Amino acid sequence: MLLAIALANSHYFLVGSSYLGGFPLGQGPVDRAVAWATTTFVDGRAFPMFGLLFGYGVAQIVRRQGDARPRTVRRLLWRRAGVLVVVGFLHAVLLYVGDILAAYGVLLLVGAWAVRWRDGWLLGVAAAFWLLTALPGDGTLADATEGPDLATMLPTDLGAMLVDRAFASAFIASLGPVGFACPFLLGLWAGRRRLLERPAAEHRARRARGLLAVGLGGVAAAAVGAQPLALLQLGGGVVPDGPTLSRLAALHDATGVLGGLGYAALIALLALRIEESGRAGRRVVLALQAVGQRSMTCYLAQSVVWTLAFTPALLGLADDLTIATDALLAISAWLLTVALADWLRRTGRRGPFEVIVRRATYR
Repeated sequence: MLLAIALANSHYFLVGSSYLGGFPLGQGPVDRAVAWATTTFVDGRAFPMFGLLFGYGVAQIVRRQGDARPRTVRRLLWRRAGVLVVVGFLHAVLLYVGDILAAYGVLLLVGAWAVRWRDGWLLGVAAAFWLLTALPGDGTLADATEGPDLATMLPTDLGAMLVDRAFASAFIASLGPVGFACPFLLGLWAGRRRLLERPAAEHRARRARGLLAVGLGGVAAAAVGAQPLALLQLGGGVVPDGPTLSRLAALHDATGVLGGLGYAALIALLALRIEESGRAGRRVVLALQAVGQRSMTCYLAQSVVWTLAFTPALLGLADDLTIATDALLAISAWLLTVALADWLRRTGRRGPFEVIVRRATYR
């Protein structure tokens, strides 16, 4: 998930003369191929997976509270949401304006009321929000045709950066309950049934078949739905008119939700296979597991890399990197976080931001 988020975030810093989906146009064939692959398999597919796992984690928190009163559980979730809003706001202002932690914090402030909903309500409301995603509209990342805002993403003036990023962060956070409600509610539903966790031995074969069907179906739907935009990336210079681009972006985003669900299912299936094969104790598996256990710390660490790499007063690589070399930077940043998380695991340390969230949530 964090590798996909790194690939999704970094290309929005690149400077060019024209854009489609946040990618500069007019670059070489390798760059266009990378843009096609990222549009098909990453953009608009990583964040729904994040939202599903976020809702799944909330369901786990609620389950651990046992028979606690609903009001007690809501207050616990609200404390967690407050930490996400504060950390996300500071992250957006100081490092990366595209932060999503604050948006998930606002989502949880509202979504805490949904943890006691019946399954039918969870699935019905999730479906309604998914249909909203499928409606054409303006302002989605999939139809972005402008480059980075120098005052916010690539600041040259500290004062303007702080003001502009504060307003941008507040706006992005306010969209959380709408933009991520569908995968969040589906995550709550799946978390109640522990669908991504180890089943009893007699249910393993059936669970594996279900995960495989959801995984392949979701990823295939996302890949097909992305092609109208992705194939334009291969063209390297054609930008449709506004209404057409809006419809293509809506299709891209709606199928991306299905892709996020598919990725989560395939990763859960892979985890089952790794456990059954006896490879769960291998170094690479443990390192990836350590990233998951320290996901907030690793997510924020990526933004340190973006700040160093793209800020004009620092390395200022926004003019120098191509789409392909930017993808290599994103992969390298993710690998650095894997090494960091593995070092924390081997030395017996939690992620620092996981400690903050836990202490604020559980006091």
